[in-house]
Amino acid sequence: MNKYFVIGNPIEHSLSPLIHNYWFKKYKINSIYEKTKLETSGLRDFVEEMRINNSIKGVNVTVPFKSKIISFLDELSPISKETFSVNTIIKENKKLIGYNTDATAFQKTLEENNLWLNSSSLIIGAGGVTSSIIWGIRQLNLKDKIYIINRTKEKAEDLVSRLVPGLIGSGIEVLNWGEIPGVNLVINTTSLGLKQNDNLQLDFKKYQNKKECIFYDLIYNPKETNFLSNAKKRGNHIINGKMMFLIQAKQAFNLWTNIDPEIDAEILKIVNL
Repeated sequence: MNKYFVIGNPIEHSLSPLIHNYWFKKYKINSIYEKTKLETSGLRDFVEEMRINNSIKGVNVTVPFKSKIISFLDELSPISKETFSVNTIIKENKKLIGYNTDATAFQKTLEENNLWLNSSSLIIGAGGVTSSIIWGIRQLNLKDKIYIINRTKEKAEDLVSRLVPGLIGSGIEVLNWGEIPGVNLVINTTSLGLKQNDNLQLDFKKYQNKKECIFYDLIYNPKETNFLSNAKKRGNHIINGKMMFLIQAKQAFNLWTNIDPEIDAEILKIVNL
């Protein structure tokens, strides 16, 4: 039996095993998908085990390893090179190749919700997925303003400096934490929201009763974080990360199996999203 994993820390919230094991069963593939919590110190050993263990065929990568894992891989897809972020690994002839299905999945959710029509965006956080969010926005909107805030401003500045010039464009600005500009789309890329009492402690009073403003949380479990709940109370439109999660999983499954799985009613029922 072939094995697939999702690695991260924290990992308890991940619904990826439910998704992929359903697809393995549906398409009659003799494989199993599990989640594994790792410390940074164990990342190299896990990758080496993947390299030598013939039963391990693929891995998903979540926070906080999407950039950290790159140095242990043999090759990167073009999008992974541009974003310096990997969330999917495939094994081909002992070579480990990193892909980024976060970026393309986020782009697709922008298209499906007509969010590419927005003229400006605020990204909260500067972790491994942030560059994927920038990539998704820039595929549809090359010129409009993108702001980034992070508790450690230097980390956000370093992230922007590592992006390829064609991805950056001319409209990315790193602001101080707590500095909230007026934008049309606010995206939380941090893991704050996974726990019930998590709160970003940011002041969004200027967005009161602005129905045209969209607050998008990449977190999908819970399906309504405090970030989204507060936005709903203000009268803003809210979107959680469920479709991005499902689309990136669909694309990863396709990379591993060459099967394009269906996001059907049963999948939505299984994950209760």
